[in-house]
Amino acid sequence: MKLLVICLGNICRSPMGEGALRARLAEAGLAGRVQVDSAGTSGWHAGDPPDRRAVACAKRHGVDISGLRARALIAEDFLHFDHIFCADRDNLFEAQKLAPAEARERAVLWLPWAGVGESAVVPDPYYGGEADFEHSWALVDAAARATVQRLFRRDDSGIIPT
Repeated sequence: MKLLVICLGNICRSPMGEGALRARLAEAGLAGRVQVDSAGTSGWHAGDPPDRRAVACAKRHGVDISGLRARALIAEDFLHFDHIFCADRDNLFEAQKLAPAEARERAVLWLPWAGVGESAVVPDPYYGGEADFEHSWALVDAAARATVQRLFRRDDSGIIPT
């Protein structure tokens, strides 16, 4: 199973989401069975570490994302990843424009897919403060927990321990 988390620049929401997913998968004993990555629909920050405020926020929750580096989403990602979780509608739209037609459905709004909210999105904390990063963390962590539960329950997920 391969999961990709998407936001605009891959320096705030998606690296926090990647970190949260990795942490929750590790807690569930699934770390070696699921590949997790993140990317941005823009390449503005390619090669950059996550925003220092995102790193600090994740660290407050016991997750180290300081070693991650931003990259841009590419069309091949749709052939490599099973699920592509988008932070908001704009990123979903941009991701689906890039996707090959046969793989377009792999990109979804992450929170609704995980059952965290029917039309919920992860707001971009970039222009906000610590409280905004904490709010985004709470959402991606809730989605990560729900994602692990959803995948763990699926008989066809390929990650259920035997």
